[in-house]
Amino acid sequence: MAIIDRVKWDASPDQLVWKFPSEELSTWTQLLVNETQQAFLVREGIYDGPFLAGRHTLSTENIPLIRTLIGLPFGGKTPFSAEVWFVNLTANLDVKWGTPDPIQIEDPKYGIIVPVRSFGQYGVKISDGKKFLQKLVGTSTSFEVDDIARYLNGSLITIAKSIIAEHLISLKTSILDISQYLVLISRAIEEQFSAHSEECGIKITQFNVQSINVPVDDPSVITLKNALAKRAELGVLEFTYQQDRTFDVLKAAASNEGGQGAIMGIGLGANIAGAIAGPLGGAMSDLNHQAGQPTLNTKGAIHESTNPIDTLKEWKNLLDAGAITDEEYAEVKSKLLKGI
Repeated sequence: MAIIDRVKWDASPDQLVWKFPSEELSTWTQLLVNETQQAFLVREGIYDGPFLAGRHTLSTENIPLIRTLIGLPFGGKTPFSAEVWFVNLTANLDVKWGTPDPIQIEDPKYGIIVPVRSFGQYGVKISDGKKFLQKLVGTSTSFEVDDIARYLNGSLITIAKSIIAEHLISLKTSILDISQYLVLISRAIEEQFSAHSEECGIKITQFNVQSINVPVDDPSVITLKNALAKRAELGVLEFTYQQDRTFDVLKAAASNEGGQGAIMGIGLGANIAGAIAGPLGGAMSDLNHQAGQPTLNTKGAIHESTNPIDTLKEWKNLLDAGAITDEEYAEVKSKLLKGI
């Protein structure tokens, strides 16, 4: 095979490493290295370099690994065999990453297990060409950005899952509100991810988490969003969930025949004023008092009707309907019986 006189690489943006196809070199072979490259000579597992930007003449004077070579002179040139590796030092800023499957995390705010996904992008740049060649390239003749992504993304996903879960718990925020912390989470992931990649001679640049989200069609996510929608609806009406349930109980009792149906006739029951503080509770207390029916005012005082036995029956109807507690009924009963 002919001896190579000139070695050069015109790198493509996605190629990070390239091996020159011939190993037949000689002293006086010209090695040309571009501004954004490094070159290494490898012979019997020994790396010589890096050769930085410029023209390099391979000679026994400037290449330690060939100083002891003994060969026949060919017009002042000594042939030898060695691999020439080029490393592309330009940064590639468009490496995509994402969780291949959702992370099952308990929402710290609402206590529901939800599937969490995340994706983003980052940049890579070879910071130590020799370390990169030794640890990653091996016997391949080239190494591209996609190869780096396949190698690094396994560790990245593990780091991302752990940090996202940690921040959800430490921030005590819902997954539905986590977007406001994307910058904070991005920096935390980048710190750990960079430490891992530096071991392979790779520098991580411009790491970003672009989204942390949940599948909209997941049953647990639907349950959570429905609950939040209900809470928002009650908030507009200035009701709480407990007040809403109280109305449901009284409405169901009013639709029944007999004694429980009489609750609505009493004025929606004795405990409305206690359960619903504010203008509505005060108004209901006044209405019930005017009707001569048993109620609790906002301080818990009892307005009794003329007949204690009738009053006690009405309170019992409220107890059976679930509108008051056993303790409240016992208190009323004790006071009424003392007055007989």
